[in-house]
Amino acid sequence: MDGSGSWDAIDWNQIEDPRPRRSGQAVKESMDDFLLEDEEVLAQGHGVVLLNNREAGTLSVTNFRLLFVSQAKKCVIELGTIPLMTIEKLNDDVKLQPLPHLSDKNRPRELLQVIGKDMRIIVFAFVPKTKQKNEVFDALRRYTKPANLWDLYAFSCDPSSIKNDSEPKRRLLREYFRLFRRSFEEVSLCNEWWRLTRVNSSYSLCSTYPSELIVPRSISDEDLFQASTFRSGKRLPVISWCDPGSGAVLARSSQPMVGLMMNFRNNADEKLVCALSSRTTDEKGSPRKLYIIDARPRANALANGAKGGGSESSSNYPRSEVLFLGIQNIHTMRDSLSRLRDYVDAHGSISSNGSPSAVSVVGDRRNRGSTWGGGNLNSMTSFSSTLGEWLNHIQNILVGASWIAAQISEEAASVLVHCSDGWDRTTQLVALACLLLDPYYRTFSGFQALVEKDWLAFGHPFAERMGVPTVAENGGSQYELLRQPSLGNLSSSPSRNTLGSSGPSSNSSVQSQTSNNSSPILLQWLDCISQLLRLYPSAFQFSSKFLVDFMDCVLSCRFGNFLCNSEREREQSGVTNSCRCMWSYLANLRASGGNFHEHYNPFYDPIKHNGALLPPAAALAPTLWPQFYLRWTCPIESQGGDLESQWQAMNKKYADAMKAKDIAEWRAKDIKLKLESMKQNLQREKRASSTALATAQSAQRENAAIKKAIESIGCTIKFSTSEDKDRTEVLSCSLRRGADGRAQQDENGDFSVSISAIEDSLVSDAPGDHFCESLCPFRTREGCRWPDAPCAQLGSQFVGLKANFDAFDRLSIQDCYFGPE
Repeated sequence: MDGSGSWDAIDWNQIEDPRPRRSGQAVKESMDDFLLEDEEVLAQGHGVVLLNNREAGTLSVTNFRLLFVSQAKKCVIELGTIPLMTIEKLNDDVKLQPLPHLSDKNRPRELLQVIGKDMRIIVFAFVPKTKQKNEVFDALRRYTKPANLWDLYAFSCDPSSIKNDSEPKRRLLREYFRLFRRSFEEVSLCNEWWRLTRVNSSYSLCSTYPSELIVPRSISDEDLFQASTFRSGKRLPVISWCDPGSGAVLARSSQPMVGLMMNFRNNADEKLVCALSSRTTDEKGSPRKLYIIDARPRANALANGAKGGGSESSSNYPRSEVLFLGIQNIHTMRDSLSRLRDYVDAHGSISSNGSPSAVSVVGDRRNRGSTWGGGNLNSMTSFSSTLGEWLNHIQNILVGASWIAAQISEEAASVLVHCSDGWDRTTQLVALACLLLDPYYRTFSGFQALVEKDWLAFGHPFAERMGVPTVAENGGSQYELLRQPSLGNLSSSPSRNTLGSSGPSSNSSVQSQTSNNSSPILLQWLDCISQLLRLYPSAFQFSSKFLVDFMDCVLSCRFGNFLCNSEREREQSGVTNSCRCMWSYLANLRASGGNFHEHYNPFYDPIKHNGALLPPAAALAPTLWPQFYLRWTCPIESQGGDLESQWQAMNKKYADAMKAKDIAEWRAKDIKLKLESMKQNLQREKRASSTALATAQSAQRENAAIKKAIESIGCTIKFSTSEDKDRTEVLSCSLRRGADGRAQQDENGDFSVSISAIEDSLVSDAPGDHFCESLCPFRTREGCRWPDAPCAQLGSQFVGLKANFDAFDRLSIQDCYFGPE
């Protein structure tokens, strides 16, 4: 797609001018709220418009993704945000289709088109006459094609923070024990038919196979080495799945090296293949039928024979039958998906050309409103051809895997599957057949075990198919691994040359090779599972949304699980201990939402489908997977007619209601606790009030006694509390001498007396405080005995008063105030 299209002129005056920026540091700090852990901004453009939805915002190139943040909403726009490794192609020469109403000077020129491996085509418009587009484009060209494996974002995390539950090899071994229905604690693994061998522990038997293999018990390790020389890439026939009940097996390999005339043979290979069809478990013990499935078209298999490869002859393998499925190679699949992506983008409700197809550009009023093709019948026919081509590939894989599962389940036959190299079409068929045969693989844990076994351990070249760097055989790093072929190996990949071959290659040639080897092999397999999910909605624990998120995680290269091309390469690069695990990430996502998370299939019924799924051929008519292919261009239509999506929407509302209920119950409980606390505080206040009342009554009695004692010396008492002296009561009175010689009260008297009653704790121990006691003639050894004994300074006795004698010394008190003795 050349990116041609048309749209109205963009009003750049309504967009924030990016040029008056003081420093890049301030800009990067403003993006911290949108960055992931260990994510760094490398280049930025401001006032950029995403033409798909005409959203203006900030476009940032980080070490992980192309990040687009809305200028108005201040949030990440998902459509304009794509991981760098998910980007398949960049185009900075986007041509516009001129329209009469659009003047040439108003037409935006600074355009950048980004094509993704996830069916996304997005176009960004930059502010004219700035260098922003060049800065963003240069950063994208550099970081979307990293030179080394360790330049990927997956290696940017701190290795000490990696917490992997177990090694992939240990998980594979656990799956082997499950297939044998044996306890994982047993030392050896074998039964009457098969055994587990560790002959490939150093990868000397086959560098792209796992270190542990299941093989027929009658075959020795020496036979395995001899048989491997007869298969492309030494990928000899080994068992991928077995049924301990019937003895049937599902095996996989690469093509045999029979040559053009099909006259080359290998005794060890024939012995190994025949051992796969062990005798049945019935009373007669009759020989088991063996089907050899060649996934390629017959013509392609014959063409490979001219280069040393080919297919088996049933005459060389007793009780066998050879069948061809006609599945096309990786290049055909890549081109088919590219055509489908272009058409979906051009005729979706959200298009990269800025104009939805729901309105015809030509102006034919009779055909307006047609979603597909913009009302053009020829366009509709073109879409049918494009869609039919892709769905035909999906149907071929579905039919082939269903047929394989039916032979193993109903006939107890053994099946050997291969294509050319044994890691693309073979993996698709074997993994899908396992999913149909074994209900365990239709759960979350089983899906992980299946992917780790047939896709990762058996060497599907993820690095080549996704166009990312990997490690070389010697431990170094290069953009494309050059694998060590076996003698006479026929490789479908132009990069499969012998290690150490002379002649350096340029960057352009390396990237060209990577582009030629990329293919949506994993996507096709997930598409097939989505078709089965549509046919059997209660057979799978996971939902279609889980498959979409799983594919996005693989394409993003954010995790280390799907890096490199084989188990051996992942060990060499140390991705297990250096990168985060995708399975843990997905498990944490599900745990965050509980059983209502969108990854769970709400219709899952393990009891209803506890056996093999054997769909009839008439039901294997696939439809376009809307959740994946239409999510960017037709977001509403991609979810509208799906029962699972409707249930998820209802489930979300229910979850929100339950959350509100929990919040209300928590608040009610909190209010109840507060009421209990207030009740306890009230009881404590009540007890404190009673204590204070008793103290006040006691003080009142004491004050009455003091008042009575002072009145006995002819004084009137007035109590007041000093504001500046805590815990001190001041007793003050005014006295005036009357005509009759008696003391009379008068507010303007001759003098006033202030008596302070101070607590014992405030009385100082200074010697001056005991002055009266040292001069008192009535003092005894026991100390002052007043008021039980006379006082030298006071001619009377009164109870309960501690007088401030210094105050009395400063007063001129006449004897007549106390009266004659």
